[in-house]
Amino acid sequence: MKISTKGRYALRMMTDIASTGDDGFISLKEISERQNISKKYLEQIVPQLTRQGLLKTNRGNRGGYALARPAKEITVGDVLRAAEGSIAPVSCLEFEVNECPRADKCATLYVWEGLNKVISEYLDGVTVADILEHSAGASGSDYCI
Repeated sequence: MKISTKGRYALRMMTDIASTGDDGFISLKEISERQNISKKYLEQIVPQLTRQGLLKTNRGNRGGYALARPAKEITVGDVLRAAEGSIAPVSCLEFEVNECPRADKCATLYVWEGLNKVISEYLDGVTVADILEHSAGASGSDYCI
């Protein structure tokens, strides 16, 4: 499994918004400038994060984006699933029910199921708040994700 640029940028965006604390709504322009990510690219990511209930939006003069839930309640897994879709290492595990016609006789399925479990448990065990806490000792606010 390889996380795409979209997934990495979505996590950087969420972490950037969380780092501003409760300063209200943050414009994409501000995030774009701080994170050195194209505003146009961020505009492609926002609908997915909003649809999954991770971001809330506000239009108008004080418009922008804010976390829909506290950073300690948003996991890396939540963000990556919103941006990437499935984070399963193989396609047969992308859905809750494995409908692969070879599943019952697949000698390697247990390997992929184990890997999927480890990936999911890890990514669902790290929150956006954890990233902020971990990076508190680092200089600057550029998250190299």
